[in-house]
Amino acid sequence: MTGWLGRVLEVEVGAVAHGGHCVARAEGRVVFVRHALPGEQVRVEITEDNGGSFCRGDAVEVLVPSPHRVPPPCPLAVPGGCGGCDWQHAEPDYQRSLKAAVVAEQLRRLAGIERDVVVEALDGGPLDWRSRVRLVAGRDGRAGLRAHHSHRVVALDDCPIAVPGELDDVLARRWRPGSELEVTQDGDGSVHVRELSTVRGKVRARQLTGGVAVQHAAGRDWRLDAHGFWQVHPAAASTLAAVVGEWAEAPAGGSAWDLYAGVGLFASVLAAQVGTAGRVLAVESGRRAVADGERNLADLPQVSWRAGRVEHALASADKPVDVVVLDPPRKGAGKAVVESIVAGAPDRIVYVACDPAALARDVATFAAHGYSLTDLRAFDAFPMTHHVECVALLS
Repeated sequence: MTGWLGRVLEVEVGAVAHGGHCVARAEGRVVFVRHALPGEQVRVEITEDNGGSFCRGDAVEVLVPSPHRVPPPCPLAVPGGCGGCDWQHAEPDYQRSLKAAVVAEQLRRLAGIERDVVVEALDGGPLDWRSRVRLVAGRDGRAGLRAHHSHRVVALDDCPIAVPGELDDVLARRWRPGSELEVTQDGDGSVHVRELSTVRGKVRARQLTGGVAVQHAAGRDWRLDAHGFWQVHPAAASTLAAVVGEWAEAPAGGSAWDLYAGVGLFASVLAAQVGTAGRVLAVESGRRAVADGERNLADLPQVSWRAGRVEHALASADKPVDVVVLDPPRKGAGKAVVESIVAGAPDRIVYVACDPAALARDVATFAAHGYSLTDLRAFDAFPMTHHVECVALLS
């Protein structure tokens, strides 16, 4: 069953799967196909085959197209091209329906939950939204993005999903081959560039422009490390903060935890709800983020900070707690963190998730402790890619 690499097969494309591809079948094997849409008839070239029951490929010719297929706005969003986007060949509305199907499938398969899902668009449209980009310099010194599942660098002249003007200076010059470039355009339009290079096995960072970003969300102005965590889509931070505020309903004088707090976006919302008589514990592992958070929320004495792993910080946290908000990294919270949260006996848990599979696994773990999924919203915070941002309410 091995040795299909480079082989071209004619297949009928089936359902969308998590990860920016669709599922097809050929000669008893599953083929994960990129650059295709459900219902299409395509010729797929196998690009990865490690043996076993599945392999991966690109749709190199579309024989029967989907009615939802459109020309990609970027000439590099093609087989063998840039790996940064997944769905440029699909209508924006249809992209959201594909993402909704993925979220619903992950909840069904991993958490046993049947639920209709709608992915909502954010303000601004499907292009010109990406305010943070990490590039790499190829052998010729030109900056670009890697091809899908590859170290090969695809040089860029432009990027239609990036905020206009953000990459102009970086793409206009040559860099040391292999250098990585972190580019951020903040809420005031300033561009921040940091170069990362590896010398004798050690990564060295050199700030070329800026360094401290200004952002605006949840009715506040924020100053933070330009390359630390902040939502990539300009409309995402305020949108998510509004949903968290609506669902948290932290009582006046009550207590709340903001876990994986970043610089305290959700902690600021919780602090307004509990008031000066309440308390909010913000937990974040990044010490620079904690320092930025303490400065940004210095006017909110009800917020206290702990730097470190969530499960360690919660071991000595005051209990019980009324409300918990968590926004874990892509891998999710995991069993130890879920059990630490449950030990606080919160009435409500608001879970912000950037990966539907991780969300579904953690929802299943919460369910084993008596918490049920009572509401869910999903947002297209990463148009043209397979990524989707969800907010779940557990009670």
